[in-house]
Amino acid sequence: MSAESCFHCGETVAHADLNPPRYPILYRQQTHPSCCAGCQAVAQTIIQSGLASYYEQREKPADRATPLPDELLQQMQLYDAPELQASFVKVESGNVREAALILEGISCAACIWLNERQLLRLPSVLEASINYTTHRARVRWDNSRLQLSQILAAVAAIGYRAHPYDAELQDALHQRERRRAMTRLWVAGLSMMQVMMFAYPVYVSAPGDISANWLSLMQWGSLLLTLPVVLYACQTFHTGMWRDLKRGRVGMDTPVVLGVWAAFLASCYATFTGRGEVYFDSVSMFVFLLLGGRYLEGMARRKAGAAAESLVKLIPAFAHRVNAWPTDRTAKETPVSQLQLGDVLLVKPGESYPADAMVLEGQGQADEALLTGESRPVVKKVGDKLIGGAVNLDAPLVVQVSQLGQETRLAGIVRLLDRALAEKPALAQLADRIAAWFVAALLLVAAAGYLFWHWYDPVHALPIMVAVLVISCPCALSLATPAALTAATGRLARAGLLVTRGHALEALAGATDIVFDKTGTLTYGQPKLLAVLPFADQTPGELQALAALLEAASEHPIARALREGCVAADLNVNNYVNHPGGGVEAVVAGQVLRLGRPDFVTAFCRVPRPPQLEGWHAEDTVVCLASAGEWLAAFALGDQVKPDATAMLAELTGLRSHLLSGDAPGPVQAVAQQLGLGTWRAAALPADKLAYVQQLQAQGRRVIMLGDGINDAPVLAAADVSIAVGGGADAAQAAGDMVLVGNLTAFAEGLAVARQTRRIIRQNLVWALGYNLVALPLALVGWVTPWLASLGMASSSLLVVLNAVRLAGANKPGQKRGEPR
Repeated sequence: MSAESCFHCGETVAHADLNPPRYPILYRQQTHPSCCAGCQAVAQTIIQSGLASYYEQREKPADRATPLPDELLQQMQLYDAPELQASFVKVESGNVREAALILEGISCAACIWLNERQLLRLPSVLEASINYTTHRARVRWDNSRLQLSQILAAVAAIGYRAHPYDAELQDALHQRERRRAMTRLWVAGLSMMQVMMFAYPVYVSAPGDISANWLSLMQWGSLLLTLPVVLYACQTFHTGMWRDLKRGRVGMDTPVVLGVWAAFLASCYATFTGRGEVYFDSVSMFVFLLLGGRYLEGMARRKAGAAAESLVKLIPAFAHRVNAWPTDRTAKETPVSQLQLGDVLLVKPGESYPADAMVLEGQGQADEALLTGESRPVVKKVGDKLIGGAVNLDAPLVVQVSQLGQETRLAGIVRLLDRALAEKPALAQLADRIAAWFVAALLLVAAAGYLFWHWYDPVHALPIMVAVLVISCPCALSLATPAALTAATGRLARAGLLVTRGHALEALAGATDIVFDKTGTLTYGQPKLLAVLPFADQTPGELQALAALLEAASEHPIARALREGCVAADLNVNNYVNHPGGGVEAVVAGQVLRLGRPDFVTAFCRVPRPPQLEGWHAEDTVVCLASAGEWLAAFALGDQVKPDATAMLAELTGLRSHLLSGDAPGPVQAVAQQLGLGTWRAAALPADKLAYVQQLQAQGRRVIMLGDGINDAPVLAAADVSIAVGGGADAAQAAGDMVLVGNLTAFAEGLAVARQTRRIIRQNLVWALGYNLVALPLALVGWVTPWLASLGMASSSLLVVLNAVRLAGANKPGQKRGEPR
């Protein structure tokens, strides 16, 4: 095939001179061009499904794979433009990008599985995860090899639609799906009532009371009234089954469709021939019950995910841009999607900040409760940073945009939540595997049951087979864990504790020990310089200026405290070396100096430690400054314990607490005594912290680590579950399984919710398994009618979701049941 022809369909390829091709297909280690995203998606599916030999055995090119109209494909290609991607695509290092998308057409857990597999089959797609509750997808890919329009087309190739994420668009899609679901439910309900009107006289009359003509007329009327149910109301089940069959698998909609059509066709045969029973009333009734259960289940799922969705909707659609500030303060309303970095905005009282920004003029209070869990307003003044999505409470502020779109702190929080909900813990993965095998086993059991009853008592064979197909509920198994995790994750997000890994809640519930860092975790991490002890012939101010010079490049809290209110000395500094957990060393004006912990400096200085240092500010943090031949000064710094630390520790039950800090013994012991922590260790280097946690784990303990600093990243990664304080270092947050953006009491609430989540997941799994084990034998022996089976299936799924939704309103620690929040 020539280079100008599509590898899949043989049609001419536009822009055939591009290298690499616009829509490349990798086949037999060679890249071939295709004419469109549709052909590319179909060819990739064929090749990656193990059917590559199709292209060797075919006698002519395939029909052109254009499942979408040309104008829609062209619309998708518009999203390849960087300016259109700014609001929903995050550009990472190199050519890697991450997009937030909405999926249209999702109806069950199998749809999630199918779309994730389709996306992961695309070349250069690095990650793909979909939130079942919100239908929001996160896709990471290499943009140098794959365009976003190709990803959208690949989803369309299997019968779904993917849209760039937009809160208003998602609301519109939810409303449209809700209207469709309600219409199907009404059609099934009206049909059920009319069919039951025809069926009721047959049930209550004695044989022979109704003449054959009237009986035939009622059966034909029931058939006509049931047709809309089978052809329209069941459309969602038909679509789901067809998608599964196209991918070579049996999904959860297959038993429902088989049951509906078996009962309907058998009833049609009885109506045409006048022989046998009719089940039109059962068909319309169990379709109505199934649709009703699915509708209620969808409402419950959306309620469970409401917290995460409320975060996404915090950014307003419009902002007041001041184009010529400060000479002209006239504000013009502008769509947030058109804002750029550095724009100056006017934010009026009661409005939300449209992006991360810095205050240029004015002073007021901000409500950051939904973002940080902090219920009290936060004062903002000139130079302070603002979080996009927070609410300006009481005064107009002029602000300058510092971060937009996917780079804002709010977008980062949403990405963390999506990642947590997409990662399935072990229990969820096990339930999915059981559900997949369960459907196949169910079909075999239904077939075996039909054959037995056809041999034993043919009259009951069909209704029993239909009841078996309908009554079993693998959906409940698949929903048991994700529904609970979604509700709990949303609940904790409102409290100020972000779950960023799927296993975190499960691990948190089973923890036995918690290890706290001190500075920035239990204390504010903002020490103040309390005193200077000079050892050289220099003033305290000169010695502080020298220390500030050594700490000029550091953002450590102690470094900031030494620099506060002081101008660094005007001297040359080179050969700067940072010793994590010890201090810093540099060559200043040709002399090597060290600044850090007393033992760190003692190991460097050849002169014995000054006697004045012994016992000086023993309960505070002391850092020393010295050269190789002379002690220069000591600095005492004090920190303050967070008031919510005591409240948090009082709520912790069933955990053994440890304090582990790199600070000196005096201040560490003082904090431990103040908070009632009996186990503490001071002067711990990063390797010491790691060894301490690993030693606990070697004893069979399951450890929580709560820390905030760059030095805590290794131990956070090693702990069974790690919690990074939101204001801490980025490396610590990246290593954390959870991020604490609120106050410390949110962690105590998180522990309580995690334990309740574990209980509810176990309850859901026990119910889902127990229900199926009991219901299936009852249906096989003929004790359950088809309509009763449909009621059982719908109720089973709904009960699992409603049980999980209880987590969304879990009581706070210490709050009594029924007590107002």
